[in-house]
Amino acid sequence: MTETLTPPRSLAHSRTEDLVAILTGVALVSVGVAFIGSAGLLTGGMTGLAFVLHYATGWSFGLLFFLLNLPFYWLALRRMGLAFTLKTFGAVALLSLLTGLQAQFVQISHPHPLYAAITGGLLMGIGFLVLFRHRCSLGGVGILALYLQERYGWRAGKVQMAIDCAIVLAALATVEPLRVLWSVLGAVALNLVLAMNHRPGRYMAA
Repeated sequence: MTETLTPPRSLAHSRTEDLVAILTGVALVSVGVAFIGSAGLLTGGMTGLAFVLHYATGWSFGLLFFLLNLPFYWLALRRMGLAFTLKTFGAVALLSLLTGLQAQFVQISHPHPLYAAITGGLLMGIGFLVLFRHRCSLGGVGILALYLQERYGWRAGKVQMAIDCAIVLAALATVEPLRVLWSVLGAVALNLVLAMNHRPGRYMAA
């Protein structure tokens, strides 16, 4: 007699779990951003573009990050739903606030660029993973990557890795090549976390 195994049911996260996850994920990403910024490095996505503009203009990273993400909420609302959009908007706003206040609470002085790139990338990747698993992102490329995974089954980590590396390499126009090289290693570390841990069907909760 053959026993039929019933696949596990997907259990939705509660609002409290979502809130704790957003706070946790954003906190991890903010520390990763501190490592990247302290070494004058870059990363991918809207975070990377915000760093490029921050280095070029001296404007607040948090403000630039918030403004750059505004156009992506239309895609999020149309394709990912109201709940995802609201959680993402809240996460982006919180990260913008934290990065603006972070210097008052912690300062990372003169880290080796390789250490800053790898540690920052890993911390950001884990933070993104926490947010993704609660149907939330930090806007921009994250929204597009999650949409492509849900619509076409493309791994969010691989999509984001390709886009992030392209953004970092494009920074060669304004950033010295060695810093770009360290930044690419950080972007790879970030996206390897996502590629290995955020595959369609691996995580059942919603």
